[in-house]
Amino acid sequence: MKTHVKALVVGGGAVGTGIAYHLAKAGWDTMLVERDELTSGSTWHAAGLLPLFNMSYATTHIHKYSVDFYKGLEAETGLNPGFYVVGNLRMAQTDARMDEYMLYSSVAETAGVYHEFLTPAQIKERWPLVRTEDLKGALYHPQDGYINPADVTQAMAKGARQLGATIERRIQVNGYRWTGSEWIVTCARMVEQGGNLVASEETFEIHAEHVVTATGNHAQRTARLLGIKIPAIPVEHQYIVTEPDPALVEWRKTNPQHPVLRDADAKWYVREERGGWILGPYERNAPARFLYDVPQSFRADLFPLDLERIEEEYMSMIHRLPSSETVGLKDDYNGPICYTPDGNPLVGPAPGLRNMWLAEGFSFGITAAGGTGYYLAQMMTEGEAEIDMASLDPKRYGSWMTTEYAARKNEECYEHVFILHHPDEEREACRPLRTAPVYDRQKALGAQFGQVNGWERPNYYGPLDAPSSFDHDSRSFRRGEWWQYAKAEAEALRETAGLIDATAFTKHLVRGPGATAFLDWFTCNKLPAVGRINLTYALTATGTTRTEYTIVRFAENEYYLVSAGAWTAYDADYLKQCAAEKMAEFGWIDIHDVTTQYGVFALAGPNSRAILNEIVKDADPATVLSNKRFPWLSYRNIELGMCPVRAIRVAYTGELGWELHHPIEMSAYLWDLLLKAGEKHGLKLVGARAQNWLRQEKSYRAFGNELGRDATPMEAGLDRFIDLSKDFQGKQAMLDTGIRSKCVTVLIDGPADADPWGKEALLHDGEKIGRLTSGGWSVAFGKQIGMGYVRADLAEVGQKLKIRMFRELFDVTVVEDSPFDPSNARIRKDG
Repeated sequence: MKTHVKALVVGGGAVGTGIAYHLAKAGWDTMLVERDELTSGSTWHAAGLLPLFNMSYATTHIHKYSVDFYKGLEAETGLNPGFYVVGNLRMAQTDARMDEYMLYSSVAETAGVYHEFLTPAQIKERWPLVRTEDLKGALYHPQDGYINPADVTQAMAKGARQLGATIERRIQVNGYRWTGSEWIVTCARMVEQGGNLVASEETFEIHAEHVVTATGNHAQRTARLLGIKIPAIPVEHQYIVTEPDPALVEWRKTNPQHPVLRDADAKWYVREERGGWILGPYERNAPARFLYDVPQSFRADLFPLDLERIEEEYMSMIHRLPSSETVGLKDDYNGPICYTPDGNPLVGPAPGLRNMWLAEGFSFGITAAGGTGYYLAQMMTEGEAEIDMASLDPKRYGSWMTTEYAARKNEECYEHVFILHHPDEEREACRPLRTAPVYDRQKALGAQFGQVNGWERPNYYGPLDAPSSFDHDSRSFRRGEWWQYAKAEAEALRETAGLIDATAFTKHLVRGPGATAFLDWFTCNKLPAVGRINLTYALTATGTTRTEYTIVRFAENEYYLVSAGAWTAYDADYLKQCAAEKMAEFGWIDIHDVTTQYGVFALAGPNSRAILNEIVKDADPATVLSNKRFPWLSYRNIELGMCPVRAIRVAYTGELGWELHHPIEMSAYLWDLLLKAGEKHGLKLVGARAQNWLRQEKSYRAFGNELGRDATPMEAGLDRFIDLSKDFQGKQAMLDTGIRSKCVTVLIDGPADADPWGKEALLHDGEKIGRLTSGGWSVAFGKQIGMGYVRADLAEVGQKLKIRMFRELFDVTVVEDSPFDPSNARIRKDG
């Protein structure tokens, strides 16, 4: 057996074999080890469904690749993966569900996934066994269906072997040790003992430059061995198989199989199985299992059934397929399926570790296996994938995440598989958890919160007497009840002043003899002078955007870095790893995550200076906030009442304004002070949704939307923040990439009751030429606004395009960057 390889894949389910195949295809010497037999985890009892689309752009691409890839496996390997291309019919009982499908359609269109909409009559004509009188319609994908999980896994395994990979079974990994250049992986050979699989005394080591863990239900053991946190915990999933349905058997004599049927409003999927039906429900109260470990006795095993838990879903299947009422049950399953708190898998570099890659937490592992292997192999062998994989990055969860949090959120995620996925949805489990000191004050003032990286952050401020269900009932795929409150907040900030809680911002202190040289190499813009700030970007090695920073320079070798609140661990990991690589060259670099030490309030609007003048303490208060003493894009230490404040003159909304970074223990004091001072100046509390609209009026790019690892800063239109006279990480790769598409701001003459969500396709002469990455309402222009990427030749100001919303086309015009106050006169206003 080999003991030295380029890449070691741990786990022999569908995901692991898909990764081994693609790494071998990329030319890497690859080995896969599996503690039992291939497919012995969740793969063996999976239903094998292959849903093409997802609300996530990255996940949709992963699923699409898998479906296309599986169709060619037999020709390559000689093994039939058991792919039944029967299609996928998503039925809708309500108008809201049809709205959801129309938004799904937008994502599918941007990813090139073919789909159709069907009326109830068309459904009944094609599949008369389906009851349709209470349906609104359906979304139909004719190109997907279902596959035999064991067969596709074995086909990928054979393909991997044909490409040179080695696959070893009955080997358990018991330890990982990084030497500085490779991983030494301690293994034991597994043997049968009384029906259990136990470790023998035969132990050995495998040396690997890279390791990928795809350990499925064993993710918590993997996390413990690596000394990290992995919020992948299984949840029970039951499904039942019926005896043959005589009506179905008769119909099939002259007809092909039914598509996979999904009645999302009834919370189930159904597909044919040897003349009968498989029902897979996503019910309430399915418990998380294996919170800490999988018992040694649990192999290709199942849990006891709890059929009462799925009685409602079973009865709704009978309603939808009346012929199934008299059919008996043949088989039933209750097995573990891994989940994560947001339902997306964990794919990418492990936090804090070199050359360690995770592929964990797959609730749709069969669908994702091929695409995950393809894109993860790109990341490992080429530096980045061709799509932005940040939304799947394992570091989107920080060290604050606990086992209890992951278990309860994973249960919630399971329950929500078929619950309406509103883009403005905020799920309730495990909240509140991380709160700023002013949380209770904000709540008393009508704040309706969202959760960002565990933090509670006001999305908008609703009525003071709102019932607890107000935000839930306000959600919509169009303009929810919350919209009027966000609109009023945006208008107030433009006209008087607004106060935003930005405490969740990620904050790092970087200092030491090597700090200046390091940051000069790490970011693409000039470093600011002492007392000044700059907006800048850290690039990937392939020249795309890895992180956006506001850099504040406190001293010659002391910097304060502010980045997006949702990405604290993600930013910290990259910053520290890059610094560690360059310390020998540049000198000592000291990095501290100080996110939880400082609260941040963003005060902006025409009256913001007047409000601060009410409370600022200075020897010359009349000039302390003037352009002369406190110019735009600068930092000053000021005192507001008794609170010391690191004030930064910048505003994400594009108005005169300041970010007020302060000791977090003084947040409540400063909040009260600002609200009292703002009373006579029209100060209004503003949430994240209004802020998101306002930043689009200024064409301010947002990380995770316009900024990501699939576009360079030049493609994002950030040339003014790039200093080509210096060397920086990713510079040459950025230049070599050129301009594949360009980021633009657009104004939209859209529907009267809806705004874009940033998921929609942009078209020209009927051809898809780009997509939105952000969307909303512009109070300045009185119409919908958006940002996104289009073909470079169609990015000129004045270009007319179309956008598809709710299956209709609406007019779009490309406008100049920063269409609101393009000269920044309001931001620079003196006083």
